Amino acid sequence: MTPKSIVRRRSGWQAAKDAVAFPLRAVTLFQDDRWGLSSLASERFGYVALFVGGECLDVGCGPHNRLVTEWLGGAGKGIDVFAYEGLTDEHIVEDITHFPFPDESFMTVTFIANLNHVPRPLRDVELAEAHRVLAPGGNIVVTMGNPVAEVLVHKVVAVYDRLFGTHHDMDSQRGMEEEEEYYLLDCEIRERLARAGFSDVRKKYFWTQWALNHLLEAAKPG
Repeated sequence: MTPKSIVRRRSGWQAAKDAVAFPLRAVTLFQDDRWGLSSLASERFGYVALFVGGECLDVGCGPHNRLVTEWLGGAGKGIDVFAYEGLTDEHIVEDITHFPFPDESFMTVTFIANLNHVPRPLRDVELAEAHRVLAPGGNIVVTMGNPVAEVLVHKVVAVYDRLFGTHHDMDSQRGMEEEEEYYLLDCEIRERLARAGFSDVRKKYFWTQWALNHLLEAAKPG
């Protein structure tokens, strides 16, 4: 696992407050921590960081490459197809069918709430690339929300942005393509991971989000 001195963690008291306040956070705190509570985005990063086993590649890293810079102490790389705020040219990958890294470069690859935004015809190709750049014994982590919750949250955030002139909805910033979706079912994710060569798929619910969000972790055989 990533050294504990690097991984940013929440205290038990903070997690308890976040769990109790989840309904409030679900309609107000999307990206930024406030009022002594964790945002939904921060919470996802925190859960994922616990499963990072070394140098990490965060695919679809989003604004400011937050997982790597804030939660992993810089132990990895973040890439994206869209020039979100805080990203530089080194983060932008125009051809998602080929990651610009040698074979077996990373110990963990993460897809945080974004595999559904990979166009359907390219999902297997991109997961195959994740498998290629992983070292044997490495792992992949994919987060995905409950289908109903995913659609509702996307709608709530989009309305919030229109009312208050904010830009919390990253999907609205770059636009949704025809082959993208608001969510993927676990059965599809598991099937695609298996086709890419991953095994030993395990599921972990985010209890502070009332099990409406979770991650799937799989291994690249050693």
